[in-house]
Amino acid sequence: MGDDARLRTVVALAQAMAAAPGLRDVARAAAEGARTAMDGSFAAVSVWERERGRLRVLANVGELREDEEEFPGDESYPVHDFPEITGFLHRRWADGGEPRAWLETADGPGDVPGTRRAAALRRRGRGCCVVAPIVLHGRAWGELYVAREAGRPAFGRADADFATVLASVVAAGIAQTERLEEVRRLAFTDPLTGLANRRAVDVRLDEALERHRADGTVVSLLVCDVNGLKAVNDRLGHEAGDRLLERFASVLSLCGAMLPETLVARLGGDEFCLLAVGPSADEVVRVADEVCRRAAELELGEGVACGLASTGDPIGPVRSARRLFRLADAAQYRAKAARTAKPVVAGREGAEDGEEAEDAVIRLADEAEAARISGDRRRIRGLDA
Repeated sequence: MGDDARLRTVVALAQAMAAAPGLRDVARAAAEGARTAMDGSFAAVSVWERERGRLRVLANVGELREDEEEFPGDESYPVHDFPEITGFLHRRWADGGEPRAWLETADGPGDVPGTRRAAALRRRGRGCCVVAPIVLHGRAWGELYVAREAGRPAFGRADADFATVLASVVAAGIAQTERLEEVRRLAFTDPLTGLANRRAVDVRLDEALERHRADGTVVSLLVCDVNGLKAVNDRLGHEAGDRLLERFASVLSLCGAMLPETLVARLGGDEFCLLAVGPSADEVVRVADEVCRRAAELELGEGVACGLASTGDPIGPVRSARRLFRLADAAQYRAKAARTAKPVVAGREGAEDGEEAEDAVIRLADEAEAARISGDRRRIRGLDA
């Protein structure tokens, strides 16, 4: 392959990695691009998990053997089985050089003869391989591995040098992916509690309501207001108040784990929510009861006021996230006003004074006065009528 052709493959590899949505797909794009550029029959990208002392394969491409999968569940190898990973890097890189790829062949001759890789090549019917370290932020992150079938020309030193270049391109792509994932994480995470934030709830709720409209999937929203936060802040300081919020966040997260497809979030200030997609309304009510019970046992604060709205209850059509939020918020307002230790559920609150009227929470949600009563909270959520 000429220099122009190799340059085109490098550009194609970088473009494919840039278009990949996550690390797994980036690894696959990197492996496939390297396999094509190196005229190999097989390629893989692996990450060096130092805490486990193992090299874990992220993606395999090309001609796969029976024990190889495109995206392995946990194909990993103890680093001590491949001492060249650390030894070669130490000799060629840590001593002042630059990271460089090395060559191995099934019959032994190569940069690192007699290693387990030669045996692995023979076992899988491959004749040679080139291994290039992927270096991120000055540390070995993993490796790029490209192999050829037995009987084909072995890789040479020029191929190893080219693999080193490819590995640096792969490293840049992985670094970009990690930065984007960190940005996404920060954009959808509450910094104090580590829970999801309002933005994440908006995205998930819109998706959930699309499912509800398509096939009737039950969507339930539990809104929780931590009682007594201001008193804790005034008496013990904001550090204690933050501690109360963090502990309630742990309670809500633990309870949310009792239901599948559940998102637990902090909306802001002392308000939290739990969004459940799929479980019945009764299942979510049971979890809401548990949230209230556990919150009441916290050593700080005065428990929690919880309001629940679920499409599994008779609350009328829910055509927008705003509607479900407003119902849950109205239920939460009634729970707070009544100082009840149980969740209030929209569609299960009968008419007051024996009147034959619609559910009290639904009526409250529908009244224009509800926006004035809970004005600050509704402005936070953008729920003004």
